[in-house]
Amino acid sequence: MSEIRKVLIANRGEIAVRVIRTCAELGIATVAVYSEPDADSAWVRLADHAVRIGPGPAKRSYSYIPAIIEAARATGADAIHPGYGFLSEDPDFAEVCEAEGFVFVGTPAAVLAELGDKSTARALMSAAGLPLLPGSRDTLDTAEEAQTLADGIGYPVIIKAVAGGGGRGMRVVRDPADFAADWQETRANATAVFGDGRLYVERYLDSARHIEVQILADVHGTVIHLGARDCSLQRRHQKLVEESPAPGLPDELVARIGAAAVRGAEAVGYVGAGTFEFLLDPEGRFYFMEVNCRLQVEHPVTEMVTGIDLVAEQLRIASGQPLSISPEAATPRGVAIECRINAEDPNREFAPAPGTLTECVLPAGPFVRVDTHVAPGYSIPPHYDSLLAKVIVWAPDRNTAIARMRRALSATCIRGTGIATTTDFLHDILDHPRFRAANHDTALIGTLTTQIRAAS
Repeated sequence: MSEIRKVLIANRGEIAVRVIRTCAELGIATVAVYSEPDADSAWVRLADHAVRIGPGPAKRSYSYIPAIIEAARATGADAIHPGYGFLSEDPDFAEVCEAEGFVFVGTPAAVLAELGDKSTARALMSAAGLPLLPGSRDTLDTAEEAQTLADGIGYPVIIKAVAGGGGRGMRVVRDPADFAADWQETRANATAVFGDGRLYVERYLDSARHIEVQILADVHGTVIHLGARDCSLQRRHQKLVEESPAPGLPDELVARIGAAAVRGAEAVGYVGAGTFEFLLDPEGRFYFMEVNCRLQVEHPVTEMVTGIDLVAEQLRIASGQPLSISPEAATPRGVAIECRINAEDPNREFAPAPGTLTECVLPAGPFVRVDTHVAPGYSIPPHYDSLLAKVIVWAPDRNTAIARMRRALSATCIRGTGIATTTDFLHDILDHPRFRAANHDTALIGTLTTQIRAAS
């Protein structure tokens, strides 16, 4: 492959800003795309070129493939970086990019197609020897067939869309009497959101850790992992706090989970940056959940503990170069924590709370990183994700990292008309005894929100 000279970022928000910054360091020109509501946004000003691609709704702009391709062609881009969300895991988009002569900075279309279908991914990973939770190996056609399987597994179970992602397209069922209705609702939602109503069922773990492994794989067959992240603190199956390394896990267990991720990636010929996600039960057994074939929102915590620029490695891989790092160089050092500041109201079950920012003070100081695209006067469009900023800290040990994050959040002030944020709620998480003891799991935020509702 030839050297990449100009990259179009087919995304928006903080990830567009983040990709532009690495490209600038590498001497690579950048093209931003934007919808009409985003015309005066940070990534538009930072890029070397900017192209308007449509109105606010994503399906008419950031997810509209013809507009993205035409923008790349008109500006002379030779590569397209999809960021995360939108088209980042769309095999059709990857295939179109390649057919039109653009380097797709991501996973090849054929692998995206296999791993994007979660039922197929489960079968492939099972064949590669990765442990799975009890559940269906294939998609299920009817609610009756699915409930028979669920009754045999035992409740609770989770119904999942094969095309789901980002916490959408799944529903936990605890009572067999609710199964048929929940099945129909999940199928209707999956059809509406993803255009694919196929579903499968697996056992649901109430008390589990969400552990994920960052991998990098080049076109020469080298696959490495960069350690484990803990992403257990979630609301509606979407993450709020992430940490690397995953605290409280024996080195031997982390090595086994990492080796499983590498084995799974090798089995499917994976290329690019990706994340293998696992659930860890209280007995220390881990189970494969899914593969995210893209950069993750929480990738900065891995960068902070390894010193590796994951976007730079993505660009190296996409241009056909070998990885610039060895497995030994990827050993984590210290502790990094990321908190997501979203325009959501925790007192109203994290309902979106968009508006116009009148005040925006973000933290700084030693070993504090902020990935954001917002500033005073920014109006939050209603069409997109509610993420305003990611605050990431690094420290030599976990207690210092928690103290540093508390200080950083205390220095954060985001206010505006109609706006509520998760900032204060993040403080509550950091102060919770179970989090401080590294004894937290995916149920902790649900417990905290129940307490909030009871107190209000």
